[in-house]
Amino acid sequence: MGKSVAFHNLGCKVNSYETEKMMKELAEKGYDIIPFDQKADIYIINTCSVTNIADRKTRQMLNRARRLNPDAVIVAAGCYVNTRRARGVIPEEADICVSNEEKRDIAGILDGYFAGREKTESDNGCRGDLPEDALHTRCFIKVQDGCNQFCSYCIIPYARGRICSRTVREIIEETRQYVKAGYKEFVPTGIHISSFGKDREADHEDLLGLLRAMSETEGVERIRLSSLEPRTVTEEFAAGLREIKQICPHFHLSLQSGSDTVLKRMNRRYTTDEYAEAVDILRGCFDDPAITTDIITGFPGETETEFEETVGFVQRMNFYETHVFKFSRRRGTAADRMEGQLTEAVKHERSVVLMKINAEKKREFEDRHIKTGARAEVLFEDLEEAGGRILRSGYTREYLKVYDERGAFDAGDIAEGSIRRQGEVILFERT
Repeated sequence: MGKSVAFHNLGCKVNSYETEKMMKELAEKGYDIIPFDQKADIYIINTCSVTNIADRKTRQMLNRARRLNPDAVIVAAGCYVNTRRARGVIPEEADICVSNEEKRDIAGILDGYFAGREKTESDNGCRGDLPEDALHTRCFIKVQDGCNQFCSYCIIPYARGRICSRTVREIIEETRQYVKAGYKEFVPTGIHISSFGKDREADHEDLLGLLRAMSETEGVERIRLSSLEPRTVTEEFAAGLREIKQICPHFHLSLQSGSDTVLKRMNRRYTTDEYAEAVDILRGCFDDPAITTDIITGFPGETETEFEETVGFVQRMNFYETHVFKFSRRRGTAADRMEGQLTEAVKHERSVVLMKINAEKKREFEDRHIKTGARAEVLFEDLEEAGGRILRSGYTREYLKVYDERGAFDAGDIAEGSIRRQGEVILFERT
């Protein structure tokens, strides 16, 4: 029996994708993958460093692994390693430190460690690997890494580096393999997917072209976009999306603030008018699409007036969902050094206001889509408790979560039928 390895993932969808790739590589090399809460020979924590809180969670998980087995080899991988190395600090909580660029060589790194050899740094780059076995119905495919935006609050460009896109050919090959594994919905993901292809302009590959190529891949029944840069949404881009029948009418456009002066301090490079124009373009091309967003409350220097501007803008935009985050100071960023840092109490108070608006707007959007006789296409996924019963859940193309009332569907089934609300639960019935 090979050495046992336990994984714990922190952070974004890109991290989740990379964790699965490391798990697959080690399993193919004869390592035994076991749950994180068991005693393992090796613990690998794929870390996040987007905020100071993320750093703290990383350290907690590294220490937890040490407690689970004091004799185990503890591996810290990812952004926590990259950001600390960038500051000239060597993480002391782990036996092995693996940067984002080195994750793809995790088996070789471990083999070298156990052979007593000194590990050498791997070269930079980005690539895809073979897909996992079908454990879910929705598949995240990493299409690029890195970011060149340098928002003033964000450490990610320092942790992930500059943009690095995969080729369309490589992504489509991986997509075909996921189709064979049973996946039906595909989510192109990355650190900044709107920049896809911009590092290889001579190849004439861009995000819209990639989406078209994915849609032409046999077996791809849905394509759901992850976070888009508002400036990406032009009339031409939205019209191109509308022509792709697999595109789900669910678009996440990160806003971060509804105040132009705060956006400028954030270095977001667009105004609220430009953001609103992007939303209008999408709503003009799709019938009441789900528009979701992110907001940071309590950014340094955010005045009551600026916060009220954000509240008013969120009200006007009628988002399906608004993900609210309290500003967290991140060492190494410009925002950490800004004057006018707000108290946690003020951040909390403002986040509560926005979360209340979110609950109201989400209900309004759902009710518009659950009118009498409403029909929806649903991809069914997991079994879970809802309304006091164990029901199979699924998602409409707009990402409304619904439940199979009659127990007629299995994971991976796609069906059309009617939806209705029962209390806080949305029920589906094929009609």
